[in-house]
Amino acid sequence: MWELEVRSMKEKTNYGNWVPEKMLYLMFGLAAVFFVITVAAKAVLHKPVIAIVLGALCILSLLYAVYMLICHEIFAFGKGNMMAGVHEHLVDYLKWNGEGKLLDIGCGAAALTVRCAKAFPEARITAVDYWGVEWSYAKEQCERNARIEGVADQITFWKGDAAKLDFPDGTFDAAVSNFVFHEVRSAKDKRDVVKEALRVVKKGGAFSFQDMFSQKALYGDMDEFVRILKAEGISEVHYIGNLEKKLEFIPGFVTTPWMISGMGILYGKK
Repeated sequence: MWELEVRSMKEKTNYGNWVPEKMLYLMFGLAAVFFVITVAAKAVLHKPVIAIVLGALCILSLLYAVYMLICHEIFAFGKGNMMAGVHEHLVDYLKWNGEGKLLDIGCGAAALTVRCAKAFPEARITAVDYWGVEWSYAKEQCERNARIEGVADQITFWKGDAAKLDFPDGTFDAAVSNFVFHEVRSAKDKRDVVKEALRVVKKGGAFSFQDMFSQKALYGDMDEFVRILKAEGISEVHYIGNLEKKLEFIPGFVTTPWMISGMGILYGKK
Protein backbone atom coordinates (compact mmCIF):
# COMPACT_ATOMS: atom_id res chain seq x y z
CA MET A 1 0.00 0.00 0.00
CA TRP A 2 2.80 2.38 0.97
CA GLU A 3 4.61 1.62 -2.31
CA LEU A 4 1.50 2.48 -4.29
CA GLU A 5 1.19 5.82 -2.48
CA VAL A 6 4.84 6.66 -3.13
CA ARG A 7 4.49 5.80 -6.83
CA SER A 8 1.34 7.92 -7.06
CA MET A 9 3.19 10.86 -5.48
CA LYS A 10 5.90 10.62 -8.15
CA GLU A 11 3.41 10.56 -11.02
CA LYS A 12 2.66 13.81 -12.80
CA THR A 13 -0.51 14.86 -14.52
CA ASN A 14 -0.52 15.45 -18.26
CA TYR A 15 -3.17 17.95 -19.31
CA GLY A 16 -1.66 18.71 -22.69
CA ASN A 17 -1.43 22.17 -24.19
CA TRP A 18 -3.28 24.30 -26.73
CA VAL A 19 0.04 24.39 -28.58
CA PRO A 20 1.01 20.68 -28.75
CA GLU A 21 4.66 19.67 -28.55
CA LYS A 22 4.32 17.92 -31.92
CA MET A 23 3.51 21.29 -33.49
CA LEU A 24 6.64 22.82 -31.96
CA TYR A 25 8.81 20.00 -33.33
CA LEU A 26 7.25 20.55 -36.74
CA MET A 27 7.84 24.32 -36.70
CA PHE A 28 11.47 24.13 -35.57
CA GLY A 29 12.04 21.25 -38.00
CA LEU A 30 10.67 23.36 -40.84
CA ALA A 31 13.02 26.21 -39.93
CA ALA A 32 15.95 23.78 -39.94
CA VAL A 33 14.97 22.47 -43.38
CA PHE A 34 14.82 26.01 -44.78
CA PHE A 35 18.26 26.70 -43.28
CA VAL A 36 19.82 23.63 -44.92
CA ILE A 37 18.25 24.42 -48.29
CA THR A 38 19.40 28.04 -48.01
CA VAL A 39 23.01 26.98 -47.41
CA ALA A 40 22.81 24.51 -50.28
CA ALA A 41 21.34 27.10 -52.65
CA LYS A 42 24.19 29.51 -51.95
CA ALA A 43 27.16 27.18 -51.59
CA VAL A 44 26.34 24.41 -54.05
CA LEU A 45 23.89 25.80 -56.57
CA HIS A 46 25.36 29.34 -56.52
CA LYS A 47 21.88 30.86 -56.64
CA PRO A 48 22.13 33.97 -54.40
CA VAL A 49 18.61 35.24 -55.16
CA ILE A 50 17.04 31.89 -54.27
CA ALA A 51 19.26 31.76 -51.17
CA ILE A 52 18.00 35.18 -50.05
CA VAL A 53 14.35 34.14 -50.47
CA LEU A 54 14.91 30.87 -48.65
CA GLY A 55 16.87 32.66 -45.93
CA ALA A 56 13.95 35.02 -45.36
CA LEU A 57 11.59 32.03 -45.11
CA CYS A 58 13.99 30.41 -42.66
CA ILE A 59 14.01 33.50 -40.43
CA LEU A 60 10.22 33.88 -40.57
CA SER A 61 9.59 30.22 -39.77
CA LEU A 62 12.09 30.37 -36.90
CA LEU A 63 10.45 33.49 -35.47
CA TYR A 64 7.03 31.86 -35.69
CA ALA A 65 8.36 28.71 -34.02
CA VAL A 66 9.80 30.80 -31.16
CA TYR A 67 6.47 32.63 -30.84
CA MET A 68 4.60 29.32 -30.62
CA LEU A 69 7.09 28.06 -28.02
CA ILE A 70 6.47 31.16 -25.88
CA CYS A 71 2.70 30.65 -26.20
CA HIS A 72 3.15 27.00 -25.23
CA GLU A 73 4.96 28.03 -22.04
CA ILE A 74 2.37 30.71 -21.23
CA PHE A 75 -0.50 28.26 -21.66
CA ALA A 76 1.12 25.36 -19.77
CA PHE A 77 -0.17 24.13 -16.42
CA GLY A 78 2.50 24.62 -13.76
CA LYS A 79 4.28 27.27 -15.84
CA GLY A 80 2.41 30.25 -17.30
CA ASN A 81 -0.89 28.71 -16.16
CA MET A 82 -3.04 30.66 -18.60
CA MET A 83 -5.13 27.58 -19.40
CA ALA A 84 -5.74 27.12 -15.67
CA GLY A 85 -6.83 30.75 -15.45
CA VAL A 86 -9.32 30.26 -18.28
CA HIS A 87 -10.79 27.25 -16.48
CA GLU A 88 -11.00 29.14 -13.20
CA HIS A 89 -12.86 31.97 -14.93
CA LEU A 90 -15.41 29.53 -16.34
CA VAL A 91 -16.03 27.84 -12.98
CA ASP A 92 -16.39 31.23 -11.27
CA TYR A 93 -19.38 31.93 -13.54
CA LEU A 94 -21.08 28.61 -12.83
CA LYS A 95 -23.72 29.65 -10.30
CA TRP A 96 -24.28 26.25 -8.74
CA ASN A 97 -24.25 24.85 -5.20
CA GLY A 98 -22.39 21.71 -6.23
CA GLU A 99 -25.14 19.28 -5.26
CA GLY A 100 -26.09 16.72 -7.89
CA LYS A 101 -24.72 15.84 -11.30
CA LEU A 102 -22.47 17.91 -13.55
CA LEU A 103 -21.58 17.34 -17.22
CA ASP A 104 -18.28 18.45 -18.76
CA ILE A 105 -18.68 18.53 -22.54
CA GLY A 106 -15.45 18.02 -24.46
CA CYS A 107 -13.26 17.26 -21.47
CA GLY A 108 -10.02 16.81 -23.44
CA ALA A 109 -7.44 15.66 -20.89
CA ALA A 110 -9.80 16.39 -17.97
CA ALA A 111 -8.17 19.59 -16.69
CA LEU A 112 -11.53 21.40 -16.36
CA THR A 113 -13.18 18.20 -15.10
CA VAL A 114 -10.68 17.92 -12.27
CA ARG A 115 -11.05 21.61 -11.39
CA CYS A 116 -14.83 21.13 -11.16
CA ALA A 117 -14.38 18.03 -8.99
CA LYS A 118 -12.24 20.00 -6.55
CA ALA A 119 -14.54 23.04 -6.60
CA PHE A 120 -17.62 20.85 -6.02
CA PRO A 121 -16.49 17.87 -3.92
CA GLU A 122 -20.05 16.57 -3.44
CA ALA A 123 -20.83 16.53 -7.17
CA ARG A 124 -21.02 13.48 -9.40
CA ILE A 125 -19.34 14.39 -12.67
CA THR A 126 -19.72 12.91 -16.12
CA ALA A 127 -17.12 13.99 -18.67
CA VAL A 128 -17.53 13.30 -22.39
CA ASP A 129 -15.18 13.74 -25.31
CA TYR A 130 -14.83 12.42 -28.83
CA TRP A 131 -11.03 12.05 -28.38
CA GLY A 132 -9.76 10.29 -31.55
CA VAL A 133 -6.40 10.13 -33.31
CA GLU A 134 -6.49 13.77 -34.44
CA TRP A 135 -6.40 14.97 -30.82
CA SER A 136 -3.52 14.55 -28.38
CA TYR A 137 -5.88 13.39 -25.61
CA ALA A 138 -7.33 10.01 -24.59
CA LYS A 139 -9.78 8.53 -22.11
CA GLU A 140 -6.96 6.68 -20.34
CA GLN A 141 -5.10 9.97 -19.94
CA CYS A 142 -8.19 11.52 -18.32
CA GLU A 143 -8.61 8.62 -15.91
CA ARG A 144 -4.93 8.76 -14.98
CA ASN A 145 -5.06 12.53 -14.32
CA ALA A 146 -8.17 12.14 -12.17
CA ARG A 147 -6.53 9.34 -10.19
CA ILE A 148 -3.36 11.36 -9.58
CA GLU A 149 -5.45 14.36 -8.47
CA GLY A 150 -7.42 12.16 -6.05
CA VAL A 151 -10.84 12.75 -7.61
CA ALA A 152 -11.29 9.57 -9.68
CA ASP A 153 -14.22 8.38 -7.53
CA GLN A 154 -16.22 11.48 -8.49
CA ILE A 155 -15.83 11.24 -12.24
CA THR A 156 -17.05 8.98 -15.04
CA PHE A 157 -15.56 9.41 -18.51
CA TRP A 158 -17.51 8.62 -21.67
CA LYS A 159 -16.78 8.86 -25.37
CA GLY A 160 -19.46 10.89 -27.09
CA ASP A 161 -20.40 13.50 -29.67
CA ALA A 162 -21.21 16.99 -28.34
CA ALA A 163 -23.65 17.47 -31.21
CA LYS A 164 -25.68 14.45 -30.11
CA LEU A 165 -25.27 13.77 -26.40
CA ASP A 166 -26.36 10.31 -25.34
CA PHE A 167 -28.41 11.49 -22.35
CA PRO A 168 -32.14 12.13 -21.83
CA ASP A 169 -33.47 15.66 -21.50
CA GLY A 170 -32.78 17.28 -18.14
CA THR A 171 -30.26 14.70 -16.90
CA PHE A 172 -27.79 17.09 -15.26
CA ASP A 173 -27.95 19.77 -12.59
CA ALA A 174 -25.13 21.70 -14.25
CA ALA A 175 -23.03 21.70 -17.42
CA VAL A 176 -19.70 23.22 -18.45
CA SER A 177 -17.69 23.35 -21.65
CA ASN A 178 -14.51 25.17 -22.62
CA PHE A 179 -13.42 25.97 -26.19
CA VAL A 180 -15.15 22.89 -27.59
CA PHE A 181 -18.31 23.80 -29.49
CA HIS A 182 -16.53 25.43 -32.45
CA GLU A 183 -14.50 22.22 -32.93
CA VAL A 184 -17.55 19.95 -33.31
CA ARG A 185 -17.38 18.89 -36.95
CA SER A 186 -20.63 16.90 -36.88
CA ALA A 187 -22.65 20.12 -36.49
CA LYS A 188 -22.56 22.78 -39.20
CA ASP A 189 -24.42 25.33 -37.06
CA LYS A 190 -22.48 25.77 -33.81
CA ARG A 191 -25.55 27.26 -32.13
CA ASP A 192 -27.11 23.81 -32.34
CA VAL A 193 -24.26 22.42 -30.22
CA VAL A 194 -25.03 24.98 -27.51
CA LYS A 195 -28.71 24.06 -27.61
CA GLU A 196 -27.84 20.37 -27.36
CA ALA A 197 -25.76 21.09 -24.25
CA LEU A 198 -28.67 22.97 -22.70
CA ARG A 199 -31.09 20.16 -23.57
CA VAL A 200 -29.51 17.80 -21.04
CA VAL A 201 -29.57 20.38 -18.21
CA LYS A 202 -32.47 20.26 -15.77
CA LYS A 203 -34.89 23.15 -15.53
CA GLY A 204 -33.30 25.57 -13.10
CA GLY A 205 -29.87 23.96 -13.60
CA ALA A 206 -26.75 26.03 -14.12
CA PHE A 207 -24.44 26.28 -17.11
CA SER A 208 -21.18 28.00 -18.02
CA PHE A 209 -19.76 27.73 -21.53
CA GLN A 210 -16.67 29.40 -22.97
CA ASP A 211 -15.91 29.39 -26.67
CA MET A 212 -15.19 31.70 -29.58
CA PHE A 213 -18.67 33.16 -29.22
CA SER A 214 -17.58 36.62 -30.40
CA GLN A 215 -16.61 35.29 -33.83
CA LYS A 216 -19.63 36.09 -35.97
CA ALA A 217 -18.57 33.58 -38.62
CA LEU A 218 -19.21 30.86 -36.03
CA TYR A 219 -22.12 32.16 -33.97
CA GLY A 220 -23.56 35.19 -35.72
CA ASP A 221 -25.08 37.94 -33.58
CA MET A 222 -24.76 36.76 -29.98
CA ASP A 223 -27.27 39.28 -28.63
CA GLU A 224 -29.78 37.79 -31.04
CA PHE A 225 -28.81 34.27 -29.95
CA VAL A 226 -29.35 35.19 -26.29
CA ARG A 227 -32.84 36.46 -27.16
CA ILE A 228 -33.56 33.21 -29.02
CA LEU A 229 -32.49 31.10 -26.04
CA LYS A 230 -34.69 33.11 -23.70
CA ALA A 231 -37.62 32.76 -26.10
CA GLU A 232 -37.05 28.99 -26.13
CA GLY A 233 -37.39 28.81 -22.35
CA ILE A 234 -33.91 29.37 -20.89
CA SER A 235 -34.78 31.44 -17.84
CA GLU A 236 -31.48 33.25 -17.33
CA VAL A 237 -28.84 33.81 -20.01
CA HIS A 238 -25.83 36.12 -19.81
CA TYR A 239 -23.12 36.76 -22.36
CA ILE A 240 -19.75 38.50 -22.10
CA GLY A 241 -17.76 38.82 -25.31
CA ASN A 242 -14.14 39.50 -26.30
CA LEU A 243 -12.79 38.19 -23.00
CA GLU A 244 -9.25 38.05 -24.34
CA LYS A 245 -9.24 41.85 -24.13
CA LYS A 246 -10.68 41.93 -20.60
CA LEU A 247 -8.93 39.20 -18.62
CA GLU A 248 -5.66 40.43 -17.12
CA PHE A 249 -3.99 37.00 -17.14
CA ILE A 250 -4.20 36.77 -20.96
CA PRO A 251 -1.16 38.56 -22.47
CA GLY A 252 -1.76 40.70 -25.52
CA PHE A 253 0.63 38.81 -27.79
CA VAL A 254 -1.59 35.69 -27.74
CA THR A 255 -4.72 37.61 -28.76
CA THR A 256 -4.22 37.03 -32.45
CA PRO A 257 -6.56 35.57 -35.10
CA TRP A 258 -4.45 32.39 -35.23
CA MET A 259 -4.27 31.95 -31.45
CA ILE A 260 -7.04 33.40 -29.23
CA SER A 261 -9.65 35.66 -30.77
CA GLY A 262 -13.33 36.26 -30.07
CA MET A 263 -13.39 34.50 -26.71
CA GLY A 264 -16.74 34.74 -24.92
CA ILE A 265 -18.67 33.19 -22.06
CA LEU A 266 -22.34 32.17 -22.05
CA TYR A 267 -23.71 31.40 -18.61
CA GLY A 268 -26.88 31.34 -16.57
CA LYS A 269 -29.69 29.04 -15.45
CA LYS A 270 -32.09 26.97 -17.45
